[in-house]
Order: sequence, then structure tokens, then C-alpha cells
Amino acid sequence: MIKAGGVGRGLTRDQIVQAAFQVLDEHGLDGLTMRKVAARLGVQAAALYWHVADKADLLDEMGTSMWRAATVKLFDEPEHDLACGLVEAARTLRATMLGHRDGATVFAGRRLTDISLIQVQERPLAALVAAGRSLEEVLDTWQIVMHFTIGWTAEEQGVRQAREADPASYDLAERDARLGAETHPLMSQAGRLMFADPEARFERVLARLVGALTASGSLDR
Repeated sequence: MIKAGGVGRGLTRDQIVQAAFQVLDEHGLDGLTMRKVAARLGVQAAALYWHVADKADLLDEMGTSMWRAATVKLFDEPEHDLACGLVEAARTLRATMLGHRDGATVFAGRRLTDISLIQVQERPLAALVAAGRSLEEVLDTWQIVMHFTIGWTAEEQGVRQAREADPASYDLAERDARLGAETHPLMSQAGRLMFADPEARFERVLARLVGALTASGSLDR
């Protein structure tokens, strides 16, 4: 527990965000409340409102914090290599979201409160445009890959958490029995592919997606 030293005294937005992540990891997004965050900090809930307006504002700060953590590696790849950059960006985003319970849901659609996280994207974007890519193409490919990664990770986390709550919820033998595997052999096999190693499957699907998106002229046809 982080001790803030009194109502609002010495409390920072960063302390509030870190406490909120602790509550999120313990209780999930549905259990994330301002009251629980305040209790984790050892203050009254009213003390939080000096720093965050409401839960939506807090979630924006949490999403921004996740972006900040991802940005350290997000733009490390050679700027002229769009495919390589997209793959590494997707891996980084997925790992960042998987770092917290319901991380993909918290991350998605949040308003960035730190403008520097937008500014830092100018340099790699300028390099790609200078190398002959159009701004629209780069933006389209980035958004497709980012939204795929968020959706994939949200589903992955949902399945993982369902299995943790009830290990039998994704029992493949039971699925086969209900499905009628003898008469639906392809869907039976598909289940074993879908619910196998999630990281290996993510890598395979990501490679297909990025390869299709970055093929020469693929977005102009």
C-alpha cells in the first residue's frame, strides 16, 4: 500500500495510476473503483479528485501509462522497414496489455494525456513517408495492425481468465462431444488450432496480416 501522508498531501497522479493498476490486477476492470484505489493509497476517495476528475479520467491516465511503457520499444525498428516495424509494434503492444488483467480493455480507446507520446511518432512516420510510403498507407496499415492486436489480446485475456475461473470451460474433449467431432472433423481440428499456444498462433496470424498489408501496392489496388 502506498501511503500518501494525508488527504491529498503528497499524492501524485502517478501514485494514483500505480495504485489503480494494483486494484485492476487484483479485482479486474469491473472491480476497479475510486474507493478501492483510495483505500490502496490509504486516503479518502475525495483526495483522488484533486488529481483525476473521475474514473474515466483515471482510465485515460492508465491507458496513457501503458502507451508510455510500450513507447520505449515501439519505434526501435529500422524506420524504413514498415513490415518489421509493424510486427515489433504489435508484439510490444500485446506484451504491454498482457501485463495487466483486462489490460486490452483498459488500453483500447483511451485519450492520451501526454502529448509527447504523439510527438515521438513524428520521426519514424517522416522516415517512412520520405522512403516513398504515403501517409495514408502508413496510417491505414498501422491502425489495422493495432486494432487487430488489441482485439486479439482482449480475446486472449478473456479466454485465459475464463480458464482460470473454471478450468473446464474450454475443455476440448467436452467441446468435441457437444460439437459431434466425428461429423464435424474440421471444426474439431479448428478448436485445437484456435486454443493451442496463443503466442505461437498470434505470431502466425500477425505474419500473414502484415505480409498482406505491406505487399507492394497491396493497398492501392
